[in-house]
Amino acid sequence: MKERIEIVASGFGGQGVVRLGQIIGETGVKQGLRVAMLKSHGTEMRGGYVRSQVVLSKDVIDSPMCESPDYFIALSGAAYKRFKDTVSDDGVIFYDPAFVEEIDKDLKCTQKAVPAKELSVKNFDNPLFANTLVLGVIAKAVDILEKDKVLESILEIIPKFHDRNREAFQIGYDYV
Repeated sequence: MKERIEIVASGFGGQGVVRLGQIIGETGVKQGLRVAMLKSHGTEMRGGYVRSQVVLSKDVIDSPMCESPDYFIALSGAAYKRFKDTVSDDGVIFYDPAFVEEIDKDLKCTQKAVPAKELSVKNFDNPLFANTLVLGVIAKAVDILEKDKVLESILEIIPKFHDRNREAFQIGYDYV
């Protein structure tokens, strides 16, 4: 494992970006890691800019800022444009093509489309489970995260729809 793993998620209000960060952070705590999380958002309640930054480490975290994310989850075109250049060359950008219509092919990092909204609507007739699908993708992609601990954190933090969240998580996990 690298000394620290930086994960940034960004999109717009109402997508569950902050909750996504909370779940990743809670998973780290359950695994005995050191965790730092920052969130920022516009003044709007829904529809405005939102970002969640999580740092995971076995050692003391000297700064909670994600300056060169290893993983970036882009849930809007504006978020993609704003943070794509911060991702390390060996990092990964996961983006939902329902919201990110154009990608920068000149980036050195890996970019993977994850049609979370589409898969959520297809499987549940509702986009509500898109971020749980994304968490499945992240659980598989981020080596340090344990699948069962991510799912346990989801079920503790999201109080409703446990069966559908389990299913959505597995769909995302299998997608990668």
